Amino acid sequence: MSKEDKIRPTGVTALSIFFLLGALISLTAAVALLFPNGFLEPIWRLNPRARIGFNGMGRWAIVLLLSVCVSCAAAAIGLWRGARWGHRVAFCMIAINLIADVVNSILGTEPRALFGVPIASAILWYLISKRVRYFFRNGRGV
Repeated sequence: MSKEDKIRPTGVTALSIFFLLGALISLTAAVALLFPNGFLEPIWRLNPRARIGFNGMGRWAIVLLLSVCVSCAAAAIGLWRGARWGHRVAFCMIAINLIADVVNSILGTEPRALFGVPIASAILWYLISKRVRYFFRNGRGV
């Protein structure tokens, strides 16, 4: 295995950071829902519609956000370590997001979701690129 095989591609590093941020954001939102009117209440000014939607889900919103948090954290760790399972988790999460964006765009529930379609598609395309697959096939991680 050459030295180049062991170097994590820049895009994989960026995706690992992206998923880490996703884990932190979803954890923050879950904590904000757990403690309404607490010190995290101002975060809902960023997206008031999210607060309304999560409130409509009740406690299931917290379960959902914690599930997203754990999944994002797993993807971040797996990508960072160069583990095949991390690649699979990341791919599945982006694919699910792509499907949700397409459905939301078609149904008109969230017209802005249309902007996510080319972004998610590009990320999936990158994850199946030869260099990235080779990196994970000869992975450094567990």
